[in-house]
Amino acid sequence: MKFIDEYRDPVAATQLIAVINQTITRPWTLMEVCGGQTHAIVKFGIDELLPKQIRLIHGPGCPVCVTPLELVDKAIQIASRPGVIFCSFGDMLRVPGSTHDLLAVKARGGDVRIVYSPLDAVQIARENPSNEVVFFAVGFETTAPANAMAVFQASKEGVRNFSLLVSHVLVPPAMEAILSSAENRVNGFLAAGHVCAIMGTEEYHPIAQKFRVPIVVTGFEPLDILQGVLMCVRQLEEGRAEVENQYARAVRNNGNEPAQKIIREVFQIVPRKWRGVGEIPQSGLALADAYTEFDAEARFGVSDYHVEESSECLSGLILQGIKRPHECPAFGSRCTPEHPLGATMVSNEGACAAYYRYRRIVE
Repeated sequence: MKFIDEYRDPVAATQLIAVINQTITRPWTLMEVCGGQTHAIVKFGIDELLPKQIRLIHGPGCPVCVTPLELVDKAIQIASRPGVIFCSFGDMLRVPGSTHDLLAVKARGGDVRIVYSPLDAVQIARENPSNEVVFFAVGFETTAPANAMAVFQASKEGVRNFSLLVSHVLVPPAMEAILSSAENRVNGFLAAGHVCAIMGTEEYHPIAQKFRVPIVVTGFEPLDILQGVLMCVRQLEEGRAEVENQYARAVRNNGNEPAQKIIREVFQIVPRKWRGVGEIPQSGLALADAYTEFDAEARFGVSDYHVEESSECLSGLILQGIKRPHECPAFGSRCTPEHPLGATMVSNEGACAAYYRYRRIVE
């Protein structure tokens, strides 16, 4: 189809790669912060086509992957209770908790349902007033408006048997945490286009200025990524550290203001724990005070539950770009999509899943 093929044109890709080769004079390490970009890079071999001086590393761009183990355990505890209808997008059902996953709860008789919108869960709550209906609200800023609207609508209609288990994380604080780390190797970022379509680009300017790193808002197709790399390399070679927008067909500087308004209405910014990374200040969303009655953690009394991460899974190092998936001893043997140790092997946006699908070495 034209609207896809035009962004996968091999002739245009070859031309962009040639310009990158002409532009680069020294090694640079770039990080993408989007699971969709990670999969495109690995699927199309973009990193293997680029000059050797460019190293692409994969950041915490998968919201499913960074959902903390203890929150998955909370979801499993809530979904296992009688009278609960637990709703989620399908990619969360196989994310491993401490002992099993939501799919196992469903297999044991729990009412776990895949929905395509949080508003579907509100409708289920309307239709089942004697049940508690919980939606697992996972995501970056991209999915926050729809989840906020679900709570807003439930509140407006008085649908009191609906609640959210919230695991929303914010991208800019994670980028700051990576840049502040003693192990940081990032010279420039390819920022997630879908996040910026909601929030705009203004939050990235202070980061670029503070850490002197280029940030290029980038789309998801091969030509988008190659152009984003070129824009980033040009800035680095010229000694600039600015925010540029490669994905101008979808992203405006001010973002989607009505979406931002509903996020501000329903949510508040809080510290948030990231799976394998730890707590990052001001990096998450929780329900605002006016909507705390829809907080599933408080409703089901699981707020104080804590659990330690598995030491065998290296997802935290992978999410920070310190390790690549195939550098994990368990990759492809003890950890596979059928028997995952961590979320990065489960999610469609996880780096380990991408490497397993497109880069696995079969002996």
